[in-house]
Parts: sequence; structure tokens; C-alpha cells
Amino acid sequence: MKPDLVIFDCDGVLVDSEPPFNAVVSDNLVRYGLTLSHADVVEAFMGKAMPDLIARAREMGADNPAPDSEWIEEIYAEGYARLRDGVDPIPGIFDVLDRLDAAGVPYCVGSNGSQVKMDITLGSTGLAPRFEGARFSAHELGVAKPDPELFLIAAREMGHDPARTVVVEDSATGALAAKRAGMRCFGYAAHDDGAKLAAQGAHLFRDMADLPALLGL
Repeated sequence: MKPDLVIFDCDGVLVDSEPPFNAVVSDNLVRYGLTLSHADVVEAFMGKAMPDLIARAREMGADNPAPDSEWIEEIYAEGYARLRDGVDPIPGIFDVLDRLDAAGVPYCVGSNGSQVKMDITLGSTGLAPRFEGARFSAHELGVAKPDPELFLIAAREMGHDPARTVVVEDSATGALAAKRAGMRCFGYAAHDDGAKLAAQGAHLFRDMADLPALLGL
């Protein structure tokens, strides 16, 4: 069934920003005594809002005497500098958006990332104009996935019923938020078996070329 609205996560769904940002997180944690592989960083932190990431890092043994707020700002400054070197759009995402436009289905982005981060990544990939006035950030709204309120606010502001809204996510955190919001979720599992997404009720797909048909376009 064709949805009335599609909400896209940003990092890992619209833009391939997670590998470089995760590398920054990994390098930062090493300075505070926590050495993790790339796979470990993804396992521990994927989809988490930054305060949750910091809390988890401290639980795992990272020793940074600075307040959480200062540590968060440090990671963001390092991460933004890396992202300004450029990121790529997720393969096939422009075609998905073209198909949604042709079908008259509106879309927006709902992200745990900041508006500044989206300015950088959506801007460098040419996606920013496609989401003009349709970007919802946990930083700005004060609610982060897995809290469903981020998606519910997005649907309300876009003028659509949550029950007729679809979410496209690549993290279990986001899929859980969609489930709690009463929204169908399609889980983009391009790099693993998608088991964590599926456990939260997401319908898995591995190639953006498959998404239009899943959306009923």
C-alpha cells in the first residue's frame, strides 16, 4: 500500500556518513583509554543519540574527566571536520526520491543527528534541496530515537497520519522508534544480516532499487 508520507533516517540511509564518523568516534575513544574496532563501534553505538553514546562509552571504560557536554562538543567538532571532506549519497537514493516525487508522496528526514550535521552531509551530496523545510532533528526537538516522539512530531508537522506513514531506517534504535510510533518500517540492511532491524519488526531490504516497489510505487 502506498504511504501518505515517508520518513527517512539520514546517516546510512540518505548519506554514507557512518563509516567516517564512526572512525572519528573510535579515534576519540582511544585517547580516553577505550580501544574498539570499527565493528565494535557500530555494535555499541549505531543509532544512538550522542548523550547515550557518551554514557555507554563511560560504562565501557572510557575515562574522560570533562563533562559530558564538553566531550560531545569535542566529538562533534572532530566529526564535522571529517565530514566536510565529503561523503557520498547512498547508491540509488536519488532514484527513490524521484519516484516518490512522481507519485506525489511527500517525504522528510528524521535524525538523531544535529541540523549542522545534516547541513554538511545533505549539502555535500546535493540532497539538501530535496529536504528543504522537511528536516527533523533530535537536537532541535529534544527527543531522540528510540523515543517515538521524533517520528510523531515529523508526521504531525508534515500533516499526515502516523498509521499511514512509513519509516526507512538502518538501525534497530530507529526501527524501535517506528514500531512505538505505530509506523511501518523498512530496514535498509546493506552491510549485515539485518537481524537487529528484523527483531524490531522492520521489513528488510538490501538495495535502494528495491524500495520503490516495497512502497507501492
